[in-house]
Amino acid sequence: MGWWPLMGRRSRHGTAVAAALLLGAVAACAGPGGGPAAQSPRPSGPSGSTATGESAPERGFTLVASGDVLPHDSVIRRAREDSRGDGYDFRPMLAGVRSIVAEADLAICHMETVYGEEGDYRGYPTFTSPPQVARGLAATGYDACSTASNHSLDDGADGIERTLDALDTAGIRHSGSARTAEEAATPAWLKAGTARVAQLAYTYGTNGSPLPDGRPWAVALIDEKKIVADARAARKAGADVVVISLHWGTEWQTDPDERQLGLAKSLTASTTAGRPDIDLITGTHARVPQAYEKVNGTWVVYGMGAQIAGTMVNYSGRFDPRGNQGSIGRFTFSPPAKAGARWQVTKAEFVPQMMDIEAGRVVNLPGALTEEGAPEEYREAQEDISEAVLARGAAKDGLTMGR
Repeated sequence: MGWWPLMGRRSRHGTAVAAALLLGAVAACAGPGGGPAAQSPRPSGPSGSTATGESAPERGFTLVASGDVLPHDSVIRRAREDSRGDGYDFRPMLAGVRSIVAEADLAICHMETVYGEEGDYRGYPTFTSPPQVARGLAATGYDACSTASNHSLDDGADGIERTLDALDTAGIRHSGSARTAEEAATPAWLKAGTARVAQLAYTYGTNGSPLPDGRPWAVALIDEKKIVADARAARKAGADVVVISLHWGTEWQTDPDERQLGLAKSLTASTTAGRPDIDLITGTHARVPQAYEKVNGTWVVYGMGAQIAGTMVNYSGRFDPRGNQGSIGRFTFSPPAKAGARWQVTKAEFVPQMMDIEAGRVVNLPGALTEEGAPEEYREAQEDISEAVLARGAAKDGLTMGR
């Protein structure tokens, strides 16, 4: 079908085919979901040294994170059209942000919905999406997705299993929902630069759907004590950087709510031996872009808004363009100044993006606005997103707009 093959899709991976084959063999030994064993072995001895004691320089990395992937009926129809009659193809829809995602060392998405049985695909209010979404995300360059959301149980335990199976097949790691208790207790383990990164994901709830019988671990719910305990366990298991993905907030509210503010403050204040337990918090769910803020020295993205969504109607029953707006956060992590210190974010950026619902495409707004004849709505959207993102004074802490 043209486009980008799943193997060797990103220049950042160098000899990607050989590496993918090697990683696939290692991951097979670790089982579904992957764990520490699924990553390259950590050098013995102090950080930055090899098993032979020779000095090996630490290398930093860039991480990008983006908002809700929420395929409404119109989105599913567009993917069907883009496939030219051969299933569903989400790659053209995401092509506009591929350069941002693929050029990062590590890219994290939010897969808000679950995947349905073949042919049983639908949008709002209970979503079951085509599993080809996973292929589109992988081809765009995503390495991992958070999967804990209020829609995680829209199709029960079967929906979770289909979703995680499809992500595994596409080579995307995941955190937030699980097929087994062991998987639920394991972060998404990732490698970037010379750092091992652990991603953990949680949601405020599941729209009233009860957790499946005998599977209280199927979806990770927000619990401050558990989040801290999980972060500390990941650090003990060898994580250099711990990323927490939270599905939280009040829908259609640009300002973070009190629970978001309180939880952000307490989570970023948690330390072990003077080192923060959490290195980055990324938020989803609110349907609209929300602020970035540095809290206790740690970056928090309260809400990244939408990446993929159909026409969005707010609680007043009116179309709300904010529901198709979002931001991609891009953070540059640098190695610690000394052993045992945290990896520091030395550059923080946001890239405004929107879902052009008429075109059926995700748009990198700063890039699109350099082109002659860009629609005025693109400029207005970028201004609205920037205002929301910077509303809590992140510019004074160095946050800038990227492209």
